[in-house]
Amino acid sequence: MKDQLQKFMFEHAGVRGELVELPQTWQEILSHQAYPKAVKTILGELLAASALLSANLKFNGTMIMQIHGDGPVRLLVVECDAALRLRATAKLAPDAVIDDNATLTELVHSNGQGRFVITLDPNDKLPGQQAYQGIVPLDGESIATVIENYMMRSEQLDTKLWLAADDHVARGLLLQKLPEHGGTGATIDEDADVWNRAVMLGSTLKQTELLDTDIQTLMTRLFWEETIRVFDPQFPTFHCNCTREKVGNMLKMLGEAEIQAAVTELSALDINCDFCGKHYSFDQVDCKQLFSTESLVDGTIVANQVKH
Repeated sequence: MKDQLQKFMFEHAGVRGELVELPQTWQEILSHQAYPKAVKTILGELLAASALLSANLKFNGTMIMQIHGDGPVRLLVVECDAALRLRATAKLAPDAVIDDNATLTELVHSNGQGRFVITLDPNDKLPGQQAYQGIVPLDGESIATVIENYMMRSEQLDTKLWLAADDHVARGLLLQKLPEHGGTGATIDEDADVWNRAVMLGSTLKQTELLDTDIQTLMTRLFWEETIRVFDPQFPTFHCNCTREKVGNMLKMLGEAEIQAAVTELSALDINCDFCGKHYSFDQVDCKQLFSTESLVDGTIVANQVKH
């Protein structure tokens, strides 16, 4: 089964929808880390949500969704660019013991300090231009509810999400009511009727059904009585943009004294990318060169230092 994202629009109404399934990308992500069941669920749901939201952005860049947690899960990160190339990772607290049925609140918001962050990082930034970033407290008992609340408060868009993930696939359904859709000929009341009916139909979707049913079958099963316009499918993929230069840039940010002390103790610094598992090694000569050349490269990488 291939990764796929399918957009559709309700005819004569300002309501749009998307369905996504990510078996290949999700399996690639899981091949690099062994996550507890509850963590796989929320990371896979965030992955599906990232693809769904990114597909609607007219934006040449990368959307980064992060949840900073105050419980056994300290960080969830999902990145998706304009070509629907995705990567994701999670960081757990040391010696974290996580129950299979742990809730989102228990995992990342147990002390009320969890935060949800969306960053839009353009590829063609002007000099001095910063990435747009929205930071809000976690508001909701599920990934879907957190994002729905964010979209309403930050973007003023009625949004409904149904998300699911297991060991095999991450899937999701998004419905959005557009505030201005000129040209459909529908009245405000007619738009509201279509929106309410679409949400009602989406709400009949059980999580097991979402996990076990391909998106074409889901679309037919849910909306067979509706007149919808279906667009050409898109095909998300896994992609990690880590490079040796970006890892070197990350090390350089730690400071010369700290890096030299570490490499003196260990002989070499061995770095594994948390997103794709690629290995990078920096010996004493490499580390010295980091601070004698100007080779900063923009980028984000989450990495682990492995001691030998």
